[in-house]
Amino acid sequence: MVKLLSTLICALSLSPIWPLGVNPLPGDPFLIVNKNTNELAFVYENRVEMVVDAATGVTDDLTPEGLFTITVKAENPYYIKKDIPGGTPENPLGSRWIGFDAKETNGRIYGVHGTNNPSSIGKRVSQGCIRLQNEVIESLYPKIPLGSKILVISTTKTFEDLAREYGAIK
Repeated sequence: MVKLLSTLICALSLSPIWPLGVNPLPGDPFLIVNKNTNELAFVYENRVEMVVDAATGVTDDLTPEGLFTITVKAENPYYIKKDIPGGTPENPLGSRWIGFDAKETNGRIYGVHGTNNPSSIGKRVSQGCIRLQNEVIESLYPKIPLGSKILVISTTKTFEDLAREYGAIK
């Protein structure tokens, strides 16, 4: 009976129906955005590898909080709202898009992306997305595979503590 219960708990913890969803495995790429500090951390191979300034939503409710999954990636993304082709200087999405499934969307509404307005980084200026300098998003882009997790939160906890709490660091 004990063996059966242990097997069931182990199977559930690896399944997508586990209460918090599938958590990252220690060592997997993991992004954390802290809206309180307007910073993004890249966690990889059991450590916080990089912390950079980010721009978030003008109001708290614009950038959704939670643990999400990266579902879309695009180089030189097209800006649908204003019909601006990717790769042009006028495009506010910059050079890369890493979209995630916040609020049951498909990764094309909320994302981490570059910007054509570098002075906005570190501020609360977006309509919900997370902006990074183009150079930063270009360096992260190849390191974040589809299916990676991103945590968006507003907290005073450290990135190391959050990564441990969510299983990205042992």
